[in-house]
Amino acid sequence: MNVLSHLDNGRRLGRRASFVLLVCANVLMMANASAPSPIYPLYRERWGYSVTMLTVIFAVYVAGLLGALLTVGSLSDHLGRGPVLVAALLVAATSTAIFWTADGVEALLIARVVQGLATGTATGALAAGLVDFAPEERPQLGPTMTALATSTGMAIGAGVVGLLVQVTTRPDAYVFPFLTLAFVSLAVLVLAIPEPHTRRAGGLASLRPRVRVPREARPEFLASVPVIVAAWSVTGLFLALAPSLVTTVLHVGFGAAGGLSIAVLFLANSAGGGWAARHTPRVATLLGAGCLVVGSAGLAADLMLTSVVVFVIGSVIAGLGVGLTFTGTLRVISAATSAKARSEVFSAAYVVSYTALSVPALAAGLLARWWGLEMTAYLYIGFVTVLSVIAAVHAGRAQAHQRTDDARSATSAAGSRRHARHARTPC
Repeated sequence: MNVLSHLDNGRRLGRRASFVLLVCANVLMMANASAPSPIYPLYRERWGYSVTMLTVIFAVYVAGLLGALLTVGSLSDHLGRGPVLVAALLVAATSTAIFWTADGVEALLIARVVQGLATGTATGALAAGLVDFAPEERPQLGPTMTALATSTGMAIGAGVVGLLVQVTTRPDAYVFPFLTLAFVSLAVLVLAIPEPHTRRAGGLASLRPRVRVPREARPEFLASVPVIVAAWSVTGLFLALAPSLVTTVLHVGFGAAGGLSIAVLFLANSAGGGWAARHTPRVATLLGAGCLVVGSAGLAADLMLTSVVVFVIGSVIAGLGVGLTFTGTLRVISAATSAKARSEVFSAAYVVSYTALSVPALAAGLLARWWGLEMTAYLYIGFVTVLSVIAAVHAGRAQAHQRTDDARSATSAAGSRRHARHARTPC
């Protein structure tokens, strides 16, 4: 009997309920990741740290995340999705509890590292679990919902906390207790999901730090790297520097503006992910790369014109690009990967993603000490624009090759049918 399609003595969730629960866990994990960003300016006023320290706080989160991806990222392929996810959710609850009681920069650094460990532990298991529990008639819904839940969660975390920043000087006293309780509750619920695959040996060996992509998935994975780097570099710009840019360069006095600017990017990201579902993965990636080019140019124009309207337009177009490319590449990678290595491959994809998210942002924080925030932003956007152009050219070539292959296949099939008809014709 299929363990995914029924309740097991009232203790196990069905396939659909498990899928919805994992979507909720993904949304909450990503909301937790973006929630601290709108509070950073308040933390700076409270404890007096620099923009450089701000990007360090951002970067240590990614360091913890990458450390988890490189070690336990594929563990759910061996132990099962449930145990790994329960552990990740409880670690996430620990991070929010540290944020809740933070009394200085040191506590923020510790909280962000622990938060990164939780996100990195959950990432591969969530992405693989959503593919496992996706409706059998719509297998592409797994990677699509992974991308949509990621962007929606980021938008919710930044947007809600951004609004709290407007109405209270201590938003952390409200958001982090709620997140702590939510993570503990979700951990209890995740205990009820069934395991889609039997456990297999090699769990301890999988803890060795490494990034491995199986041979069959390697061509598609490597082809996706340029566009992944371009998209996540844009995301890093917003998460690390957008609140400060909105306040000091655009001179927006509205307290919620920093968080809402991040929310705009990720709402557009979600829309891009939904749009990608209407296209083939390669077409979605090509459209997304083009949007990244246009959106990056819009952000650069915004800094020159100091126009909030141009900033919003550039953010929306860039967000659409991120959503299109992220969803498209996840679908390409998922289709090329077998079920037993799915968590491992998704973890490798996220290693590339979060490296692109953090390294440029950290470099920008260091450069801002000497060149100022505005000049650093120009350089960052220029870097992203160049990457986006490279990704667009690469995606265009991949689409052209796909069309050529499809034409050859159609010609070959037509030739086979003609040959078969001639063979059946009597002499």
